Amino acid sequence: MHDIRAIRENPAAFDAALSRRGLQGLSAQVLALDEDRRGKILAAETATAEQNRASKEAGAAKGRGDEAEFERLRAEVAVKKAAIQRLTEEAAAEDQALRDLLMGIPNLPLDVVPDGKDETQNVEIHRWGTPRSFDFTPKEHFDIEGVIPGMDFATAAKLSGSRFVVLKGAVTRVHRALAQLMLDTHVDDHGLSETWTPVLVKEDAMYGTNQLPKFAEDSYQTTNGWWLIPTAEVTLTNSVAGEILDEANLPIRMAGHSQCFRSEAGSSGKDTTGMLRQHQFEKVEMVTICTPETALSEHTRMTKCAEAILEKLGLPYRTIVLCTGDMGFGAQKTHDLEVWLPGQQKYREISSVSTCGSFQARRMNARFRPAGGGKPDYVATLNGSGLAVGRCLIAVLENGQEADGSVTLPAALHPYLGGKTKIAADGHLA
Repeated sequence: MHDIRAIRENPAAFDAALSRRGLQGLSAQVLALDEDRRGKILAAETATAEQNRASKEAGAAKGRGDEAEFERLRAEVAVKKAAIQRLTEEAAAEDQALRDLLMGIPNLPLDVVPDGKDETQNVEIHRWGTPRSFDFTPKEHFDIEGVIPGMDFATAAKLSGSRFVVLKGAVTRVHRALAQLMLDTHVDDHGLSETWTPVLVKEDAMYGTNQLPKFAEDSYQTTNGWWLIPTAEVTLTNSVAGEILDEANLPIRMAGHSQCFRSEAGSSGKDTTGMLRQHQFEKVEMVTICTPETALSEHTRMTKCAEAILEKLGLPYRTIVLCTGDMGFGAQKTHDLEVWLPGQQKYREISSVSTCGSFQARRMNARFRPAGGGKPDYVATLNGSGLAVGRCLIAVLENGQEADGSVTLPAALHPYLGGKTKIAADGHLA
């Protein structure tokens, strides 16, 4: 959420930043509502002072036996009381309207973010690995002979409908091994604290990490008001909601493996075959809570943590900076990691790493106490996939496929698979 004081002080800068996202002139709407709200508050305070004066004078009139003056002042007190109630209610309604308006305005991009309208104007900043040359036409993951027995879409459709999958046998074990490799790497090599959280959260948590109100249709809500998390970003970030942290304890770096749930409301017709885009999937999420001054260096660090997983697995990838038109709602700056998928002959997103500045912290009221003393300030929050487990599975299967239908697995996974090195063409680990 945005700082209303910053908008008051420099509305032109606010509008200029939002114009880079294709939004125009929102400061006028914000400030008009804010001015009216503040006017009502001031009027209520003035009426309260007048009510107190009239009440005091009425007491004095009663004391000296001036009944006419007493009745006049008592009537004035009643009028002021009614006015105070009306003004207070109107100010509260406008305060909520202002909050709702600010909740629906995206974060301001940093100056270093490239301008652009859509994904075609994102900027590549790093590339690692060389896509493998095949002496046969590589298949997509769901068509590889050794994978077919372990990826059951028909049963999943019977159980749950489209965009679900039942994993079996060797494929399931590789999927589990990938999640374990990610967690072990982030904890042992990168110093992140492993954290397990619920997948059902209160509505406040979804507001805190800006899934609500704008993206309600992209998530699932239970009949009793809980929401299923679309990513562990929601729970990990909200773990500090409402708190005042000591600067000495920052940064807080967490990694959490969870089930994730997304309705994919805006993806009709996209990636309907295979398990690239599912309603239920697993992800290892990274979240950092830090001071605003260290957020950009933490963003670089977190990006490298995600890149390290792909490099361990020997998967070619590229890192891009998202332009203003492709960046997520809550982000100030985003790096996407795209892994090479031979079956599609293209790079596809496998991680998105964002710094949000104090945008989410204001929504959550998460602050820190500066080490040198002074007023508590809002923390900065960052989040990133480290990685999406299902998409990583797809990349491992497609990049390791062989002409006979088997899949050669990355050496980094062998210890998690009891020394097994491949999925045979019949679907078994070998």
